Amino acid sequence: MSTQRLQHLKGHILPENKVISMAGPVSPLSTHVLNVAMGVPGSNVSLSLQRQDTLSDNWSVITTGVTNADGRCPGLITKEMFTSGVYKLRFETQQYWESIGETSFYPYVEIVFTIRDPGQKYHIPLLMSRFSYSTYRGS
Repeated sequence: MSTQRLQHLKGHILPENKVISMAGPVSPLSTHVLNVAMGVPGSNVSLSLQRQDTLSDNWSVITTGVTNADGRCPGLITKEMFTSGVYKLRFETQQYWESIGETSFYPYVEIVFTIRDPGQKYHIPLLMSRFSYSTYRGS
């Protein structure tokens, strides 16, 4: 196992390395990108969060972001903006794979989901390799 990977794991395991961020309100929607082929977080993955207009079926971009070193993108949406409806997370996977010197079958991944109770917490992970991906509703 590489030294870099061991240091990354150490940061998750040892309590003295934990840092609690008080930077702002917690988003009711979170995501986590994992490169399961290499066993590392999917860092620097560009993504966008979009909401579908119920009248026209058009998509509106709510926010864009890039995953951090842990494969997360904090602060996707505020509680006030998080309403019932159909949402889409779009991950620019081709750019990610090219940035680490690889090719992939999927140029992007779109995960479309319905929010019926915006008072709940939703977690939508993306587990990916060059030739596959999966997702699930976490909490």
